[in-house]
Amino acid sequence: MGISKLIGLKATILFFIFVYLRGLGITLVPIVFLHASLVSFLVSFASHPSVNLPLLLGKSSDGSFPLWSVVLFGPYLAFIRTFVFLRRLRSREPLYTEISEGLYVGGWPSSVGNLPPGEPAVIDCTCELPRSSSVLKNSYLCVATWDTRAPLPSQIESAVRWACRKRAQGKSVFVHCAFGHGRSVSVTCALLVELGLVEDWKSAEKLIKEKRPCIRMNALHRKSLEEWSKNRLSTKRNERTDVSSVILSSASRN
Repeated sequence: MGISKLIGLKATILFFIFVYLRGLGITLVPIVFLHASLVSFLVSFASHPSVNLPLLLGKSSDGSFPLWSVVLFGPYLAFIRTFVFLRRLRSREPLYTEISEGLYVGGWPSSVGNLPPGEPAVIDCTCELPRSSSVLKNSYLCVATWDTRAPLPSQIESAVRWACRKRAQGKSVFVHCAFGHGRSVSVTCALLVELGLVEDWKSAEKLIKEKRPCIRMNALHRKSLEEWSKNRLSTKRNERTDVSSVILSSASRN
């Protein structure tokens, strides 16, 4: 079930609780449920694939949430962090997995103990979870994306270029989302291709699956990767054409 349907269901349940409590004559407590219900309905709408507005939550480029966002979306943000915590208690999978030397993919690092070794550069693919205070701002890139949705091809390209620069500086790279199953995997697939470790994103997905069997990319992730791949090949063809044109032009003048 996609996030828009799941949160929409949650919003409906909260609204019915509000109506029920109001029917009992209770005045103040129902307002809390009404607020949570309205916030959930708003998130459900903004996270729908046809809308896809992760900036709604106000997460900044440094991974922090402004005060207005904490006040307005507090019920949703608290729900997500509680859900992540409880799911991790039940899960036996590792928080992160090393896919290639110095390249990790995994879930949200809530503390310094949850980071891979070596002070890695971090690509954060969530819009609902804050940057860990243990992650340095100059080694952090936010690619804000809703859960179960995919980064845009342009976001994937920006993340790949940023990660390649960090790798050139000798830093390891950690790509994460909430659990390391979808959003972060799509970016890691593109990065593996750009680093020349695999031929295409499909081969990258197989490689990651071998090392982290729990990954679950969906149709949106694959569609975004396919578009990124086509744009990448098109750009390279244009670059080769431009170089050829320059060479031929120089030869004709000589």
